[in-house]
Amino acid sequence: MKKKIGIISLGCDKNRTDTEKMIGRIVSDFDITVDPAAADVIVINTCAFIESARKEAIEEILSAVELKKTHPEMKIVVTGCLPQRFLSELTAELPEVDAFLGVSDYGKSVEVLKRVFDGDKVFSVGEPKDERLTDRVRTTCNYAYLKIADGCSNHCTFCSIPIIRGKYRSVRKEDLLEEAEKLGDVKELILVAQDTLKYGEDLTPKSNIVDLIRGLSALKNVGGIRLMYCYPENITDELIHEFAVNPKIIRYMDIPFQHADAGVLKKMGRKGTRESYLDLINKLRERVKGIAIRSTFMTGFPGEDDAAFDNLISFIKEAKLDSVGFFKYSREEGTPAYDLPDQVRESEKTKRYKKLYAAQKKVVGENAKKAVGSTVLTLAEGFDEEKTIYYGRAYFNAPDVDGKILFFSSEEVKFGEYVRVKIRGAAGYDLYGDRV
Repeated sequence: MKKKIGIISLGCDKNRTDTEKMIGRIVSDFDITVDPAAADVIVINTCAFIESARKEAIEEILSAVELKKTHPEMKIVVTGCLPQRFLSELTAELPEVDAFLGVSDYGKSVEVLKRVFDGDKVFSVGEPKDERLTDRVRTTCNYAYLKIADGCSNHCTFCSIPIIRGKYRSVRKEDLLEEAEKLGDVKELILVAQDTLKYGEDLTPKSNIVDLIRGLSALKNVGGIRLMYCYPENITDELIHEFAVNPKIIRYMDIPFQHADAGVLKKMGRKGTRESYLDLINKLRERVKGIAIRSTFMTGFPGEDDAAFDNLISFIKEAKLDSVGFFKYSREEGTPAYDLPDQVRESEKTKRYKKLYAAQKKVVGENAKKAVGSTVLTLAEGFDEEKTIYYGRAYFNAPDVDGKILFFSSEEVKFGEYVRVKIRGAAGYDLYGDRV
């Protein structure tokens, strides 16, 4: 009988694609189980971007260690960002773990698992590099992520990604087209990278994101294309035009502005300004009818005084973005911001974090009032048994990070089909209504 592998994937959607490629490598040699207690080996693919992600990863590893006490033959394998950055500390503090793999070692997974079952301890963490793995096992239903690049060369002063994953490395267009075709029919293909719009600058010959989008748009199995992580300074007129004319591009753009105060942005190593960000938002709304804009912002960065925070709050109120995520600054050793003066107290970060959410909640409420009475095309994704209501997503809802469309229907709804929903109101960040 084949050995059973239980896999836990933590962190972002980019990490999810790594997990899916790892499953694609091992599925012919091993069986996959969703029950950790039934697994012969538990594989934990980790994130280590910020302190909270590391804490979550360690808690999952310790849970596996506890399970191993009652299942002494069980093996534990830890992969991804955490061992890539903290291998020596992990090997010293977690002797129960049988193998560690880094962010570019998923191709070795079958070999390593076999060695682990033979009783070996394996510490295989190499330098970040390209892994041309196009075979994947999708773990999502109506959508799929496509990681078009790894690493980052922007060197924002707060970010540890270049330390963990190395410099920016685009995946060749032909490999991405092959990978996307192998995914089968997808309603939404979601392009992800640390900075999606830098795609192709490092390739020979050079390419760009618009060329890639056009290639993916020609695939018959791809219904729509959604872009995440679009750095504002790289949003060109060519890309905006493509959004306006390409029917396969979902009119949604995720733009991580991070802040709006000139002094804080400069210390962060970001290239924009409050004025340039507002001009960009206005340009997008003028040229791409109905575009939804999402962003993320950080509070508590070193030197963010009351005036700088007020500038951020003011921007949130003026920009009226469709969806926003907020984060408290995490002081990461090895990054330039770690040694900056005027570090903000944790209690102050938390207070500002709550104020930001309160400000955005008002914006969301205003947007919801405008949506009442409209009819939106919704991708049906499930049924909430407790609330007895269907749920799905409109074009302005990205999976996992945005709200949902909740709707009643007098007829049974097939998941994965599009339905029209007339909006009657809002429930927090979700809109609700009736199928029409």
